[in-house]
Amino acid sequence: MTQSMHVVRDVRLLPCISYAPAVTAGADDMLSCDLMIRGGTITDILPAGTAPPAAPVMIDGKGRILLPLFADIHTHIDKSFIWDRTPNPDGTFAGALGAVERDREAFWTPDDVQARMEFSLQCAWAHGIGALRTHLDTIGAHGDAVWPLFRELQARWSSRIALQAVCLVMLERYCDSAAAAAMARTVAETPGGILGAVIMHDNATSERLDVLFDLAEQYDCDLDLHVDENGFADTTALELIADKAISRKSTRQIVCGHCCSLARQAPGRQKEIIARVRDAGISIVSLPTCNLYLQDRSAGTTPFWRGVTLVHELADAGVPVMFASDNVRDPFFPYGDYDLLDVFSRAVRIAHLDSPIGNWPQAVTTRPAQLMGRNHILRAGGAADFVMTGARTMNGVLSRPSSGRQLVRDGKLITPTLPHYDDLPIGISGETVRNSLQS
Repeated sequence: MTQSMHVVRDVRLLPCISYAPAVTAGADDMLSCDLMIRGGTITDILPAGTAPPAAPVMIDGKGRILLPLFADIHTHIDKSFIWDRTPNPDGTFAGALGAVERDREAFWTPDDVQARMEFSLQCAWAHGIGALRTHLDTIGAHGDAVWPLFRELQARWSSRIALQAVCLVMLERYCDSAAAAAMARTVAETPGGILGAVIMHDNATSERLDVLFDLAEQYDCDLDLHVDENGFADTTALELIADKAISRKSTRQIVCGHCCSLARQAPGRQKEIIARVRDAGISIVSLPTCNLYLQDRSAGTTPFWRGVTLVHELADAGVPVMFASDNVRDPFFPYGDYDLLDVFSRAVRIAHLDSPIGNWPQAVTTRPAQLMGRNHILRAGGAADFVMTGARTMNGVLSRPSSGRQLVRDGKLITPTLPHYDDLPIGISGETVRNSLQS
């Protein structure tokens, strides 16, 4: 049975995340288009107003901006939504570590973790995320249980969000050869599984990195690393990782998240390190909301440093740069909702990505999607999966990122609803939890 053709009329596309050779950009470098949709596919992208008049209209965009699906390449869905029951009173990194450990010991049953991960994906789906990579704490009983839970989740959500997972452990964990090999096997058995580690100046050694790189090659896994999530001004682990990748002629995909302390180095050293990162083929993920919250925090003092890495300088050097949600409503960051457009809006303000916005929209859409093996570019022959915003200009989109948003998935206009906080598996009140943890 032949599927009927529909049109998404009079929408505006950004050339950096679209391919529409039949459409000429306007004075503001935007593409005014009609999209032809058949089934779950974009069959053509035409100049606005030229779609066949007989085609039924799915959406009359009235000049509003249409975006590809978002790709959230650095999240922590096994930690999410525990703030209400186990907050981090002082807001520090050390306080977050302690709060997560307490919450894990008290509450992280398979049912609790599964319910919170499911809640996280429901939020991501409602906000237009089509691909998501999560770091999973891979320690103790939780480490044994979370990977089977994730694989079930990955299969269940495969038609809605493409999921990948990274094992999250300290780099020194790889020194235990038996445990490291078992962990690498678990990761390799998971579709799209990636080896990860927390690496800072005080645990980064050449020998430990060799073990990690050896395992990545042995088990055919890529690497996604938490790097330099601090403000130390005299050294970076990032440079050591880049040097190791270059010396080994590594062909693994390497993603480094955070890299905060790069911004604290002397200007000459910054350029040297960035050049090594570029030559190593490393991609960088900045987590602007979480790093703004945690870095340069001291009780009773006003923060001065924003905590973000050198996104402009990295991009100018040719290093792929992305932004992601990171932690959501947990002791590391008490806010957020897996809304990557909201994250990008905040990143624009924090890192001065505007005037002009340029290619930065790639950093939350097509670029992370490509690293995750997906193609989110809006194009003829591509999937009819996209986000209809509520504004005609990028300034309007970024000023009201959640206003008027609609989704088209598999060629169908849908209105997903966000899950209610009452559905979270808290079970008992936050005050009762705090009392139980203090007793």
